[in-house]
Parts: sequence; C-alpha cells; structure tokens
Amino acid sequence: MKKTRLTAALLAFGISASMIFQTPVYATEDTAAATTTSTITTNSISGWPQGPEITSASAVIMEDTTNTILYAKDMDQALSPAGAVKIMTCLLALENSQLTNQVTMTETGVSGVTDGGAHISSQLGEVFTMEQCLYAIMLASANDIALQIAEQIGGSVDAFVEKMNSRAQELGCTNTVFTNPTGLPDDNQHTTAHDLALIMQAAINTDGFRDIASATSYTIPATNVSGGARNLTNSFSLTNQAAATYYSGCIGGRESTTTASGSVLVTAAERNSTTLICVVMNGATGQTANEAITLMDYGFGNFQLLDLSEEDFHILSGGQVMIPSGATSDDLTTEDTESDGQISRTYSFGGTQVGTAVIENTAEDATTADNQENDTNMEAARVSQNTSPVPYFIIGGVGVLLLVLLLWRLIRIIKS
Repeated sequence: MKKTRLTAALLAFGISASMIFQTPVYATEDTAAATTTSTITTNSISGWPQGPEITSASAVIMEDTTNTILYAKDMDQALSPAGAVKIMTCLLALENSQLTNQVTMTETGVSGVTDGGAHISSQLGEVFTMEQCLYAIMLASANDIALQIAEQIGGSVDAFVEKMNSRAQELGCTNTVFTNPTGLPDDNQHTTAHDLALIMQAAINTDGFRDIASATSYTIPATNVSGGARNLTNSFSLTNQAAATYYSGCIGGRESTTTASGSVLVTAAERNSTTLICVVMNGATGQTANEAITLMDYGFGNFQLLDLSEEDFHILSGGQVMIPSGATSDDLTTEDTESDGQISRTYSFGGTQVGTAVIENTAEDATTADNQENDTNMEAARVSQNTSPVPYFIIGGVGVLLLVLLLWRLIRIIKS
C-alpha cells in the first residue's frame, strides 16, 4: 500500500492532522464544481469512472460484499417507497417464521382486498402456508396477504410496523419511517435509495428470499375455502426472459408505482461472483427498469472485486475491495484502528471507502516474542552468575592435591 495511517502512531499524528485539514479545501472546490452540473456525487471522486446521467430523482448502486457505493445520485433524499416496502415485510417474515407455518386469514387481512391495492382475493378463514404468502406478496404484490402476515408475526399491524422500523435502524437505515406493511401511500412513510439498498442487501442474504424473488410464476393449490388453484405471475420485468428489459443474473426485486412515489425499482444482480444492489426512485413509469439496467451495466463494466487476503496473510477476515477496473492495491490508502487486541483496517480509493478487514496484530506478537527472548536471556545470566565456569570436581581435586603437598612439606621440616 502507498499509505498506511495507524491511528495509534503518535509520531505520524502531526502529519496526518495537517493532511486532514488541508485536503477538504480542494475537495470542497471539486465538489462544488461537480454539483453545478450534476447531483451524482460519486462522479466527484478522483479516479472514479464517471457514472451515467439518469432522469429519476434518486439512485444508488451498492456492492454487496464491501458495501462500496459505486454510484450515488441524491441517495439520501427521503422519498415515498411505494410497494418496495414489501421487501421489508418479506424479510421480517423470513426472519420470524418458518415457511411451513400456517396463516389463517382474519378480517385484518381480508380488508386488503378492498383497500384499492393489489390482492389475491383471500377470504375470511382461508388458510395458506407462509411460503405461499411470501410468493403472493413478491409476485402478486398482495396487500391482503401482507396485512395478514403483519398481524400474525407482530400480533397487530401496528406492532409489526414497529418491528419494521426497528429492523431498519439495525440495518443502518438513517432516514426511513414505515407506517404500513403494504406500501400504500402515506405522507409519513418515507425512505431513501441508500436505505432501500441496505434492506435489499439483508433480504438477498436471508435464506429463501432469492428463490421467492427470482420466481417467474407460482401456483397456490386449492385451499380449505377456494375452489381452485391460484396461478401467480411475476410482473418484475428484469427476471422475465420474454421481456425487453430482462437482465441476465438478476436475483429479483420489486417495481411499483403510485402517484406520490412515481416509479420505484429495487433489484440485485450477480455476475462473476460480484453482486450489485440497485435502487432507482421517483422515476417515470416505463423508464426505471431501463435506467436500472444502465446503472448495473456501469457497475459491472467499470469496477472489479479484489481479494487482498490472497497477497496479505496477516488478514484474518474481510480484505475484499471494490475498485475501478485497472486499479491495484497500490492505489489504496488504509486506516487502522486497534481494539481488543485486533486491528480493524479500512481501505479507501480517492478518499472513498471500498472495503474493510480485520488484521493480525503483528506488533503485539513481536512484543510477546521479544519478552520471551528477554526472559530467556535473563535466566541464562542468573545461572551464569551463580555457577563457576570451572567444574566442581576439578576445583575439589586441586584442593586435595595442595593439601597433601603442604602436609608432606611439614613432615619433612619436622624430621629435619
């Protein structure tokens, strides 16, 4: 690495401080110049591939492994989420139930049949499995099922909404307020492109979600009430091979439109072991899918995922970085923070975080080895001080010989 800044290194503190105070002067000027022509903040990163202009008000591309933001256009702007809310509804259902659980429709759920939104014409007392319910939500955007899931898991819809908001905070969402599990318009319900990306990230890494979200169709067999099967078809065009906007590698997602939200699209795609999460908000109907494709093509075509642990055996975990194509580890700067005997390392490119790792504390290991060597040397010195360099049996033999010679000399003197 070209630069390594250890936060605990006192000798480097003065230099680091001067750099910190000087750099923003230039960064502010560059950013100001960029924002006069574009709100794509990632385009102001030095050495970063320039992202495409889109008509939607807000968008983000985030890499799954490193959380690197590849593209950001007003990604923290609070907007109405529309049916993208149902991704959180499904996430909580998967985290708090089993797919084999039975769900019985009550008046709460059935009220969703007449609320003006999408539904599967569920009936009072009708029984579904949780798996059938989640397919109904993701493929048919069924409000009746979303309301019933909320009541079953939360005890009430209001209690479930509290769980939604708590889970959003746990995921790192900073400007999200949910008021219902369906996405029906509410002036108080809002989120951001970045927050939706974090929610989608949690969902695609939860068992069962990818199978449900990527399905193009699903059949709910006849129930205890219905006279026949329900055949559900996924309207999400990026997973539909017959659609003009089909996207190879797409994991799934949601696209929905209301008057308040415009068109909102949340999706994820995987290619060459790299997963990108894309969110486009407040776009024009019929345009968000094309813009999402443009953004994901930009991400897959201009960036690479590197595993630095292959060249640094001191990395205990992490070590993946998402950087522009053609860049190398030499283009990164690092910042280390020591805590509880471990070192947390942050990798940055052009001042933007692109990965993290936990590093072996080699300094501590070296100190331990030095201490052990010092202890060994001290013990050797102590033994050396207390031990004559001449073997005891030699000293004893010489003493006896001298004594015999003295006695012999005395006898001769007496005789003479």
